[in-house]
Parts: sequence; structure tokens; C-alpha cells
Amino acid sequence: MESKVGLVKAEPDGTRIKEHLASALDLIGFKPKNSVNSVVIKPNLCYYWDAATGYTTDPKVVGGLIDLLREQYGADIDIKIVEADASAMQTRYAFPVLGYTKLAAEKDVVLLNLSEDAVEEREIVVNRRKLSFKVPRTLLESDLFVNVPKLKVMRVTHITCGLKNIFGAIALPKKFTYHPFLEEAIVGMNKLVHPHLTLVDGLVALGRFPVRLGLVLASEDTFSVDWVAAQIMGYKPLSIKFLKLAVREGLGDPKNVAVVGEKIETFRENFPRENNLTFKLKWRLQFALLRAYRKVSGDVVPPVLEDI
Repeated sequence: MESKVGLVKAEPDGTRIKEHLASALDLIGFKPKNSVNSVVIKPNLCYYWDAATGYTTDPKVVGGLIDLLREQYGADIDIKIVEADASAMQTRYAFPVLGYTKLAAEKDVVLLNLSEDAVEEREIVVNRRKLSFKVPRTLLESDLFVNVPKLKVMRVTHITCGLKNIFGAIALPKKFTYHPFLEEAIVGMNKLVHPHLTLVDGLVALGRFPVRLGLVLASEDTFSVDWVAAQIMGYKPLSIKFLKLAVREGLGDPKNVAVVGEKIETFRENFPRENNLTFKLKWRLQFALLRAYRKVSGDVVPPVLEDI
């Protein structure tokens, strides 16, 4: 079955974002299968870095999505913006620092820390490894679950986009416990939790440095989004370990991926590809700052980030 990934050019400053999101949904022919009364939106809130850095989902994208959803399904639909605590980030601080508390007040929506949600303990076997996850019940019970990740590189996995953002929804704050088998954990969580829609914020993307890429991606299939995102970032998708494992585990099929709208090359030529030396130096600097932040705030940095 064909899995469409829509690519739309957009203004990097978020101007006309609702229009661009609507265009992306039209390209993939998105229509929820059931009536929609409850919506969950999962952005990518990474540490406390502003969207202009390329690390976190821009509140303008989520705001445009909220407006679009209310136009389509009515003003009374229940909308929640959700995120989970991470090893080096507390959601209660990230929401106000990154502009989501203000957005929630303006749009009259609820903010929810998934680490405080009711959870279901789920187990799954990936690559012959048995894994268990604390899955927030809100993700499983919503009529429409929208995954809104950021287009960016990551030291450990090379790319991070839709699939990694779902891994970030695990209710367990200390996710570094999964890092010895991170690829299996990313695939496992995504075999348990299936967003109805993935919309990628590529307005400002992050490669070797932040770039005003001006891109929105959309698909009903998270694997397909990451398959295309890897190419935009200059990688061969099968060189990304968790994508290769996802294919082997039947989470996605590259043969079904169909790009519609703009061409991949339009954005790939402008994406600042990482090289190993600058990548390592940049992460050393960033984690030095994180260590300093830890000392001041009492927050934590996961052990995997100490090993750089």
C-alpha cells in the first residue's frame, strides 16, 4: 500500500503556517477514519533550547495545527499538547520556557506531562530482545494523535525525526536506561504507539548548524517520514541503524514510500550536512553547557551524555 510523504515549501518564520499545513495534508489526502472529539499533539521539546536553534518544535507550527483542526472538526474539540520528562529536561519547565504555556493560554488547550499520565505497561520483542515500556494512556485513547517532530541530527542516531519523537513519549523520565539498545527501543515503542498523522517542523532545521530550511513534511506513516527525512539530511536511509531495523521488523517498507509535492533535492542541497569532526566538537560544547546547567538547577544529565 502506497505511503505518501508530502513536502511543502514554507516561510521559515512561520508566516502562513496554517495554509502550509493544509497544503501538506491535501497532498497526502489525509482524512481521519473516525469522528474526532479528542486530539493529542506531541511536539519535540528538547532540553530548553528555543525553536530558532533547530532543536525544538516551533509553537507557531502547533498553533497553526490547532487552528486548522478547529476549522475542520469544530471549536469544541478537546486538544492536548503533550510531552514527557527526559533525563535532562523537566516538562514543567520546558512548557513555559519554550513558549507552550503562552500558546496553551492563547488557544485554550491543555498541557499534559505524559510522565504524570496514567500508563499501560506494554511488552514487545524487537531483534530478539524483550522490551517493556510505560505507555501513556492518553496516546492510546485519543481520536486523533498528531506527532509533530523536528528535522534535526543527533549524535547517537545520526538523525532524529518522527520515530525518535515517539520514543520520547515514554512515560519513564530516565530514558537513558534504553540507550544500550536504543535502536531496538525506538522501533519497539513505534510498534506499540501509532500516530494517525506526522507533521514535521522543518522551518528551521538542524544540521551542522541551524538553517532556515522552510519545509513542512506530512505523512500518515511515521516510518515513511523518517525514510524521506534521512535523505533530506544527506544520509542513505539504510545507513541509519534504527531505520534498517525498522525495515527488518516490518515497521515500514521503503518500496511503499511515495514523495509528493516538492522534491527531496530542493531541500537536501540546502541542508548543512554534519561531518564527524565538527559533530564531535559541537556536542562536547553543548554537553559542557548541560553539565553547567545541571549544577545550577539540580536537574540531571544522563550518563550516556557524560561519555563524549
